[in-house]
Parts: sequence; structure tokens; C-alpha cells
Amino acid sequence: MRSRSIGDLVLTGVVDILAPPAGLLADWERETTQRLGLEPGDVELLSLPRARMRWPDYRRCVQAVSDWSSTVGLHGVLCASDVALMACRGARYHHDAEQYGGAVFCNLFVSEDKGLDLHFPSAGRRIPLVRGTVVVFDTGQAHAAIDRRHGGFDVADFPPDRDCSQVFLTWELAVESADVARALGVDFDIVPSGVLPLDEGQVWLNGAPAHVCPESGRWLVGG
Repeated sequence: MRSRSIGDLVLTGVVDILAPPAGLLADWERETTQRLGLEPGDVELLSLPRARMRWPDYRRCVQAVSDWSSTVGLHGVLCASDVALMACRGARYHHDAEQYGGAVFCNLFVSEDKGLDLHFPSAGRRIPLVRGTVVVFDTGQAHAAIDRRHGGFDVADFPPDRDCSQVFLTWELAVESADVARALGVDFDIVPSGVLPLDEGQVWLNGAPAHVCPESGRWLVGG
């Protein structure tokens, strides 16, 4: 993977999609609480093939996101991208560039509004998670799903008796696509040519590897 900047733009909108069938919602509830046992901050994979068999409007959801993405300059990129189904019970601040440095994410949230926001502290964006919310963002952007009433991630905001899980479809869009890079403001080959390549993806800040504080979303350099 070439060296690159982190795109500082977050693209978002809301598309008109129907609620998933009650039986499928109940299946997801069983999956998240019994099989996965989601704890506050957990983000886990659900079975998309299983869901599609019970989700008559799945193709309409995909088409709605594809149509929306064309309005923000991402023409046809979803057709060539991998898609997965995920569930979370909130999410601690993190970035995904170490594993997905060659991609940006496009997420479609299919759950109802449960009082959570998707927060991008560096970009200064808080996006209410309602059914039909679409977000495209760089995997290197620090982000979290947090309680709408608060300014950071706190396990206490997700007690066992609170229904706050979110299910979403996520696509990996190739960051080296010209349309994707342009839409998010990504620049390539920002490291001098004489610098030795790294064995794995890293995010650097001010000349040193950086990581994200899981509660506040602040970038931290060093240990």
C-alpha cells in the first residue's frame, strides 16, 4: 500500500429504506444477545447470507445507497466493493486503518434511532444514527458510536437493560479509486521516497506512530 493522507471529509445522508421484517429483527436480537453476547463497545460480524434469505428489501437498500453515492461523486463504486453485515453495542473510539488502510467505509444503518451518534472528533462531526443513515469515511478517521447526550464513550451509557444495538451494512471502497480519493480528500505518496516501507499499516502523526484514546477519541503519540 502506498503512503497516503487520511481523508478529513465525512460524507453523510439519510436514504428512505423500509424497516427489516420483525422476524429478522428478532433473529438479530438473538444473535447479538445470545450467540455474540455483545458487550458495550463491541462490533461484531453477522451472517449476511442468512439475513438476505429473510430480508425482501435487501436489494432496495443496496440500490438506495448506490443511488445516494452517485450524488456525492462515487459513481458505481459499490458494485465493485465487498459488503458485510455488522452489529455493535456502541463503539469505543478507534480507527481501522491498520487492517483496512487500502479502503474507506460506506455504512448503511438499518436499525431505528436508539439515541446514539456516530462521532468523528477530528472532523468535528456527530451524526445521529437513524434508520437509513449512510456514512462514507476514511478508515483512518478516529470514530465511535456514543450516547447522544454525552461527549465521549462511557461503558455506563450502555446498561444491560438498554436496547442500544445497531445493525449496519458496510462496504469497503478502494481508496485508490480516483472518485473515492477525490471525494474524501486523500493524497498519495506523502512520505519521502527514501524512507523504508513499513511491514504493516500504521497511522503516523507529527512523524511518529499514533493511536486513539478509546474514551475521548484524541490522537496520542507514543506509548
